[in-house]
Amino acid sequence: MATATATKTKLKILPLADRVAIRPIEETETMKGGLYIPDTAKEKPIQGEVIAVGPGRREKGEVVPMELKVGDRVVYGKYSGTQVELEGDEIILIKESDVIAKLG
Repeated sequence: MATATATKTKLKILPLADRVAIRPIEETETMKGGLYIPDTAKEKPIQGEVIAVGPGRREKGEVVPMELKVGDRVVYGKYSGTQVELEGDEIILIKESDVIAKLG
């Protein structure tokens, strides 16, 4: 079973089992009155784009296929997964079961 990977850069990441790699989508901010909010005070993004998926989890000796695919936009838990920085890109590695919803 092949693992799909697609990124803006030449970064290759191959999640294992039922994990997915997500690139967080920063929400654009338009403030009235010219207020500035520093990065440390901003909320963590909870939406992202799936950039790689694992082959799926094993149950009773068989691989259960993944429901998510590369390019899906998803909503995930605020404190879910492991945040890593690879070659300047921020990536969230998360189990598929921790993804709350797929955006259409």
